Amino acid sequence: MTVKTLQDLINEGVQGRHVLVRSDFNVPLNDDREITDAGRITASLPTIKALSEAGARVILMAHLGRPKGEVNEKFSLAPVAEALSEALGQYVALAGDVVGEDAHERANGLNDGDVLLLENVRFDPRETSKDEAERGAFADQLVALAADNGAFVSDGFGVVHRAQASVFDVAKRLPHYAGGLVQKEIDVLKKMVEDPARPYVVVLGGAKVSDKLGVIEALAEKADKVIIGGGMCYTFLAAQGINVQESLLQEEQIEKCTELMEKFGDKLVLPVDLIAASGFAADAENKVVALDEIPAGWMSLDVGPETVKKYAEVLSTAKTVFWNGPMGVFEFEAFSSGTRGLAEAIIEATSAGAFSVVGGGDSAAAVRLLGLPEDGFSHISTGGGASLEYLEGKELPGVKVLEN
Repeated sequence: MTVKTLQDLINEGVQGRHVLVRSDFNVPLNDDREITDAGRITASLPTIKALSEAGARVILMAHLGRPKGEVNEKFSLAPVAEALSEALGQYVALAGDVVGEDAHERANGLNDGDVLLLENVRFDPRETSKDEAERGAFADQLVALAADNGAFVSDGFGVVHRAQASVFDVAKRLPHYAGGLVQKEIDVLKKMVEDPARPYVVVLGGAKVSDKLGVIEALAEKADKVIIGGGMCYTFLAAQGINVQESLLQEEQIEKCTELMEKFGDKLVLPVDLIAASGFAADAENKVVALDEIPAGWMSLDVGPETVKKYAEVLSTAKTVFWNGPMGVFEFEAFSSGTRGLAEAIIEATSAGAFSVVGGGDSAAAVRLLGLPEDGFSHISTGGGASLEYLEGKELPGVKVLEN
């Protein structure tokens, strides 16, 4: 894959040019609209700084949450503009709209080195439209902000698996380049796809098994072991005839889970004990139970200590590890030990020479929330869905469009 890079753009000269940058600022916020994990903002800084210092007039495009094509204050990028201003040590203005009068006025008023953040691109329904003409019309308006000598830098790895206006259609209309973040992510994941050192262990958690069935199948073909935890493990346990009581269960997927277990056998590594809870709450009564001993009316919210030992044993010999998805409801301290124990086992494998990648999203948030050392892993990705699709062998539209 040959793509022009950020460095290529800087070498060509960016002083005085408007550069549209698609970043990924889809960060978690608490009820007070404070950012609880700024990992994605931090990861985007090198590209923004490089452009600003080279004299570009930087216009950042990003989304936050799912406002469903409507302006919704709850999903405003205001907290992001504030965090960027602080992190960059320079004022980052937030446009009052996406492609309206305020965005145009602010874009026209930029000086060399200035940084402007447009309001949430998903406030405009055309951003995510399936209709190419609708997306194209929106992309034309975004491109108009960059004046005559503009360029586009794709630096939001978390969105490159989506053919959306600010990711895909803008790239078709301007000279386009891969930002430092996108370039780094692809380089790391390529390693895992082309020639992973073995044993290659994949760890998959998260809530819904339906979201990951294709991934499990694709990666089980490539990996030596696939460890399964999180909410999705209960459908596999139910497929073994275990009564998971009130635990998260997708009954319509039991048949598919049975097929996968028959096809891959002991390549799939499942829990051997669980932590059961009287309800979904941080202070719920809880206890360690055998798989078939969840009390009636209770649910499981984490994998148990024997399961963590089993997973750690598998990971102890790994030479390549990819982890996507927590093992339990790690946000509640009582149900965080599965995710913590698994992460610590990956850190140990890494210190023994394994190449480890944390596949974005909740896993990356868990590493930071649980206070684990980020440098204990070889790489922490900013894109959960994008990294999974890349490892599955799917084409990522936002990367394909950058190819020359």
